[in-house]
Amino acid sequence: MIEELFFIEKQTYRKSIIHQLDARVKIIICFAVIVAMVATPYSPLVFPVAGTFALFFLVLWVLARLSPVVYAKRLVMILPFGLFIILVQVFVQNPYYTVFTPIADLPLGLHIYRESVEFATILLIKFLVCISFIILLSSTTKVQDLLEGAGRLGLPAEFTLTLGMMIRYVYVFGYMYRKINEALATRHFGPFDSRLPYRYRLRTLAYTIGTLFIRSYEQGERTYTAMLCRGYGRESHLYIRKKPVLWRDCAFLACGLAVAVCTPVIFWLSSIGLV
Repeated sequence: MIEELFFIEKQTYRKSIIHQLDARVKIIICFAVIVAMVATPYSPLVFPVAGTFALFFLVLWVLARLSPVVYAKRLVMILPFGLFIILVQVFVQNPYYTVFTPIADLPLGLHIYRESVEFATILLIKFLVCISFIILLSSTTKVQDLLEGAGRLGLPAEFTLTLGMMIRYVYVFGYMYRKINEALATRHFGPFDSRLPYRYRLRTLAYTIGTLFIRSYEQGERTYTAMLCRGYGRESHLYIRKKPVLWRDCAFLACGLAVAVCTPVIFWLSSIGLV
């Protein structure tokens, strides 16, 4: 997981049209698509809207010149967090339907309903579309650029300062983990090596975790002391320089917002017979 953190940041240093866009443009388009996808009613209307957004995402991913492996690895990391909630929906009578048709009876009084399976499918599609655009955003924008872009869009200075320190310290924690892991590897220690006694492996892992937290605490104290020496206080804020938005960024923003806004509206109007 820690190594994946460095892999994600490494992808943001590639060169492409999407990578060179202003972070504010990518943040706005990403949130616009997520809001449009979430706002789409839980009905068959979701399928054409999601298909259009998936095609839009595919075009952006190709323009970003990123490998499908990057997307697959990121999706596999995130999918378990939402998959459990989605699978539970097939057993629940959700308020979006009035009539429920059982299609399978399970022990312990559980039933699988056709309407609940449809709802779970729609929820899965919404989840995949939203997560895909978040993956695109984080894979093409440096963390510092994301932070500065959010600050330029009006994120409170207190939040930008806190997030900036947290982001910086996450990578410090990652480097500590890497050093400890390399030290264990040079001593030929493997937590899943069956040739080593079980208690020895467990005790070594416990010492390793304790050492990691102690080093993190000590590094945090040193960092905070250094911040105080440099004048950190209640009125301290992260400095974000002004950056004009280029015409190509404005053009891309207009196209992205047009897709995000017009797609659900057009399909909704067509579903009620107005288009």
